[in-house]
Order: sequence, then C-alpha cells, then structure tokens
Amino acid sequence: MKFTTYNANTLVIEHFAAAIVYLVAGALGLLWIAPDLVHGTYLSPRVAGVTHLFTLGWLTLTILGAVCQLLPMALGAPIRSLRVAHASFWILAPGIGVFACGVITSSGSVLAVGGVLVGAGLVLAVGHVAATLIGGRTRDVTWSAIGIGIVFLVSTLVFGLVLALSLHTSLVATIRVRTLTAHLHLALVGWVLVIIVGASRRLMPTFLVARSADARWSPRALAAFTLGVPVLATGLMVASSALSWTGAVLLDIGMAALLWQMCVFYRARTRPRLDVGMRFTLAAIPFFGAAAVLGSLLLAVGPTHQRLATAYVVTGLLGGLVLFVTGILYEIIPTLAWTARYGGRLNRGRVPAVAELYSARLAMMQLSASIVGAILVLAGIAAAAPWPARAGALLFNIAVLIFVRQAARMWWGTPTTPRATPERL
Repeated sequence: MKFTTYNANTLVIEHFAAAIVYLVAGALGLLWIAPDLVHGTYLSPRVAGVTHLFTLGWLTLTILGAVCQLLPMALGAPIRSLRVAHASFWILAPGIGVFACGVITSSGSVLAVGGVLVGAGLVLAVGHVAATLIGGRTRDVTWSAIGIGIVFLVSTLVFGLVLALSLHTSLVATIRVRTLTAHLHLALVGWVLVIIVGASRRLMPTFLVARSADARWSPRALAAFTLGVPVLATGLMVASSALSWTGAVLLDIGMAALLWQMCVFYRARTRPRLDVGMRFTLAAIPFFGAAAVLGSLLLAVGPTHQRLATAYVVTGLLGGLVLFVTGILYEIIPTLAWTARYGGRLNRGRVPAVAELYSARLAMMQLSASIVGAILVLAGIAAAAPWPARAGALLFNIAVLIFVRQAARMWWGTPTTPRATPERL
C-alpha cells in the first residue's frame, strides 16, 4: 500500500475510532445522567459534560474524519497537509476528554487545559479543511456546506469559550440560558446538520443507488439553515421574539427540505432492499421531524419548561443525529476495511463482499435497541419517571456495545457467510 494512501486512510480511521470511544463514554454517561434528564436539569455540569462527549467526541470527530475522505473523493480536493490533519486530531481527540472532565467536575484548571487543547485542535482542523476546500475542483452544494459548516463550528467554539468562562466569572451570567441555547443550535444545526445536508447530497444517492434522483431540495435546505441559525442565535441573545421566530421558521423550512430530500433519495433508489446503514438513516427521519416540532413548541411556551427543552435535545441528538451518523459509518467503515484488507487481492481468488464484513442481524438488533432506548428515555422525561429513562439508557448502551463489536469485526474479524448479507435478508 502506498505511503500517502496509508496515511490518508489512517487519518479517517483514527477519527472514527476515537469517535466510537467517545460514543461508548457518552452512552455510559447517559446511564449516569438519566435522573437529571428526567427532572430537566440540563444546566447541571454533568449533563453538560456528557453532552459534549456526544457532540464534540462522537459527532465532531466523525464529521472531521468523513470530511477527510469526502474532500478528495467527491470534490477533487487532495488533503492539503496530512501532517497538519494528524496533528489536529492528536491535539483535539484527548482534549475533548479533558474538557468534558473539566465541565463535569467544574474544575477550572482541568477545564482550561481541555479548552486550550480543543480550541487549538479545532482551529488547526478548520484551517486545514478551509485550505483543502480552496483547492477543490468541484464546487457544488457539498463544497458550500462544508465551508459554511466550518464557519458555524468556529462560532460554536467562540460561544463555548464564553460559556466556559461564565462558569467561574460573572460573564453572561444573566443570559447564560440564552447563550447556551444559541451555542447548542450553532453546534447541532449550523455545524452538524449543515454538514449532513452536504454529505447526504453526495453519499446517499451512491449508497441507495439513486443517482438520477432530484437533488434540488439540498440547496434549499442549506440556504434555510444558513440563514436561520444566525437569525435564531441573534434573536435569542437580544431577546427578540420576532427574530427568534423568524430563525425558527427558517430552521423548520430547512429541516422539511432536508427530510423531503432524503425521502426523494429513498424513493428513487434502484436497489430494492436497503443496506443496513440506510436503514439507520431512514430511522433517523421521524426523530428529526419530531425535534423540529418540539423546538417550535419550546419557543412558544418558553425556556422555563425544562423537561420539554431536555426532550427536544434528546430527540434530535440521541434519536436523530446518532442514528443518522451510525448509518453513514455502516457504509463507510466496511468499505475502508475491505480496501485495506482485500484491495490488493482481487485477482488472487475469492474475496468477500463488503457487506460480509459485519453481521446484518446484529446491526438490526442494534437499530432496534437504539430506537426503543431513545423512546424510553423520552417517555421517562415526559412522565418524570426515572425507571423508563434508565431502561432506555441501558438499551442504548447495549446498542453501542453491539456497534463496537461490529466495528472491530469489520476491521479485524472473519467475514460472515453470504447468507448474512443485507441483500439476502
């Protein structure tokens, strides 16, 4: 294997591996904070720390790894500097853990060290992605989404710094909830969902074999999110109802366009049966829609309804984003593993199919446990009952452990028999 290929693949895999480690940590943390979620105490340090395990550790590392693969393959933009990309990872990945520990323990020194590492790692990553984007030959919706997404990521970092400083000073103490809400939407909508719009425009037609699908809804979703996030954040910060509602409506339009685009991709597919990964992304669609409804309802009733606010975030994060990103990884990781293990053996006898590198049956068990787990956590929040929430968190942990086993099997394990592939289920 060539040196550059090895390093490029390693860059993607190391991001994914670290992201899965943080997914495990976040799942364990979910068991711990289940009672806090039930009572809507989302401002507690441990809830904030565990949330960052999901948002920074799981989602951001996964996205940065996927972008490193997407840029050269889809946009014709070779990685600008593998050394810088690796350096940003090795600063950011441990920094996320230190930062989360600092938030959970409210330790100023640990928080400062973690914040410096996270900030430095993200600045390096953003700078590297921006420099790579400039060299892209294809400048389409995906290219624009990545560029817009990293701008929102920088904005998220700035708001996060302000919030971290507010823990030990009087900075924004009187508007902490509004600042936190703006920070959350910059991260989950401006950064994560905007990247999903761009990535899904490229990846889902390929995974679904729906290359002739109408993709006009992707730029509409991107435009609505790009306008809606700063308008909503501004409205929240200045306590303007008009701006807040304008931003919320734009976000709802963006979500509707994104979900409709996904439905168009699914309907236009030429493959009759869905791969496992595409079943995960399909399962995320109703959670995304429910989160949009809950968000508008929360804006109408006000932030004092803490359990509603908690349910809103749990629905979008645990039900929508985690399921969707897991589905994408079920498509990417087996392909990378197959290329690394069998790419040079095509003319040397039979090689397994990509789908034979994992168990489709276990994947469907994981999907079921993830969905039921998220629903039980939400039921516990709605009923203010700890036991459903704990049961849901336990199921979610089981789902994560299955995924860890699947990922290990993809990379190192023995291929399954052809009967276990999704096409034959």
